[in-house]
Amino acid sequence: MMTLLRNPWLKVAAAVVFEPMWVLGMKHADNIWMTGLTIFALIASFFMLLKASDQLPVGTVYAIFVGLGTVATIIANWAFYGESLGVVQLGLIAALLFGVIGLKLMEDA
Repeated sequence: MMTLLRNPWLKVAAAVVFEPMWVLGMKHADNIWMTGLTIFALIASFFMLLKASDQLPVGTVYAIFVGLGTVATIIANWAFYGESLGVVQLGLIAALLFGVIGLKLMEDA
């Protein structure tokens, strides 16, 4: 497991996985356990973001973290809390994803 996390892109992915947990947790942390889980997810997310930034360009890492984290949060909010998700939102999510992919491709060029 630890060798997997040597890959900086897996650190970014881990940070993105934890992001919707703390973002949605802020809204639903109404007891000590949920508050604790929210704080854990926040710390884990930013720790992975910082570790990835040790090996990758900070601007690229942050843009990908924010872009994919936003997409993950919107989808989680739709899946778990019934928020609306229409054609316009899906189109904007697709545009955001294309931008994130473009940043990754430009970083490799």
